[in-house]
Amino acid sequence: MRMTAPPSRYTGRRDTEGMAVASFVLGLVGLIVLNLVLGPVAIALAVIALRRGTPRPGRARLGLALGIADLVVLAVLMAAHHGSSWTAFG
Repeated sequence: MRMTAPPSRYTGRRDTEGMAVASFVLGLVGLIVLNLVLGPVAIALAVIALRRGTPRPGRARLGLALGIADLVVLAVLMAAHHGSSWTAFG
C-alpha cells in the first residue's frame, strides 16, 4: 500500500501579494473614476489578501483604506449634488 502525504492547503502567498497590489491600485484609481465599482473590489481584494497572510500587509491595508475612501468620496459628492451623478472633469 502506497502512502501519500495529506493534501496540503496551498495558501497562495504569491497570489495574495498580487491581490494586495491590485487592491491598492484599484483603490487609488477609484478615487478618480468608477468609485462605486472599484471601491468595493479594492476592499474585497484587501480583505482576502490580509486573511490569507499576504507578504505585503501594508499595501493591503492601504488598499482597504483607499477602497473605503472611494465610497466616502462618492457619498459626499452625491450628497453635495443631491444624489445626481458627478464627473471628475467638470
